[in-house]
Amino acid sequence: MASIKLLKKEINYVLGDLIEQVYHWEASTQKISSEEGNKLIDKCIQVYDELIELVNDKEVELKKEHFSKIRTYLDEKTEAIQKEIQSLSN
Repeated sequence: MASIKLLKKEINYVLGDLIEQVYHWEASTQKISSEEGNKLIDKCIQVYDELIELVNDKEVELKKEHFSKIRTYLDEKTEAIQKEIQSLSN
């Protein structure tokens, strides 16, 4: 597993990219600050907060397994948010 610093950067990059996609959708549809967009952005921020809290947990005994679960959780959540963004475009 890569370092904790790289994992935090990946979390930041992936969720930041999803937020950027929402902004792009809003700009392309002329729905600036839309309710749908704000909900997705809030969801991204919530997932980010959850993941960073998990990464910073110092009480973990099996670190490799713990970080593997964090990566899986990140993948699941980002896929779900990505599908929601795509459904907005349709």
